[in-house]
Amino acid sequence: MTPHTLQALNTISAGDFIGALGDIYEHSPWIAEAVAAQRPFPTLAALHEAMIAVVRAAPHEKQLALVNAHPDLAGKAARAGALTAASTNEQMSAGLDRLSEAEFARFHRLNDAYKAKFGFPFIVCVRRHSKDSILRSFEERLTHSADEELSTALTEIFRIAALRLDQKVVADDRLKVSGRLSTHVLDTHLGKPGIGVAVELWELPADGEGRLIARGATNADGRTDAPLIGGRPVPIGVYELRFAVGDYFKARGLALADPPFLDIVPIRFSVAEPEGHYHVPLVCTPWSYSTYRGS
Repeated sequence: MTPHTLQALNTISAGDFIGALGDIYEHSPWIAEAVAAQRPFPTLAALHEAMIAVVRAAPHEKQLALVNAHPDLAGKAARAGALTAASTNEQMSAGLDRLSEAEFARFHRLNDAYKAKFGFPFIVCVRRHSKDSILRSFEERLTHSADEELSTALTEIFRIAALRLDQKVVADDRLKVSGRLSTHVLDTHLGKPGIGVAVELWELPADGEGRLIARGATNADGRTDAPLIGGRPVPIGVYELRFAVGDYFKARGLALADPPFLDIVPIRFSVAEPEGHYHVPLVCTPWSYSTYRGS
């Protein structure tokens, strides 16, 4: 997908504008059509707010049609490959394409219960969540009223649209849709950054095996060359950073016990702010370690 520049979108024909942005809202090109006449937009944020305003001003029936245009999470359409490319990628980001039969059955039961109560599908901005946090949100929102859920569904649709716009349009400004997760290692035994420490980031579900998200090694500053997660939301969930400090200190020529007192150091933490900046460092010696939340 080649991004469009905001400048180009401000000058192309209305038909081309609708063709470029008609899929920002699922199966609802009428929203792009409504804002085409409002051009030019000075910023990407202004374009995003204009699209939101069109939805908020739409009749109740049209808002419901927009909500109903979205697929079930981990539903039969997903398994059949019948989703839009954007929806498919979004569901894959949370691992919803890799569910066990038991997990698929749980999603199916929740989808059915939700639609039976509210009359429209459960919608959540999947890129901001892990599988576990989606399931928690499902259970909590089933206790809400229909009016509360329609409002929540529209808010989630606006978040989905923001992420799609951010990926599809190049502008001088950026929408506030991305978080960051980074780390560094400080070797307080030698009094310098830990260079060449192998690092892995795992997502830890409540049930089942962990999922490897990223791996790397620290550079001359004791940091990974790039954030472990960046340029996108950091999904709500539980994570574990694993630092191979045993190999690191062995490579420094230190006399260590066999096996060493510290080999792989795990730091388990939770993320609650998908657009937040999380810096989770390791401060260590061959016999001790600590951490904190930086930014």
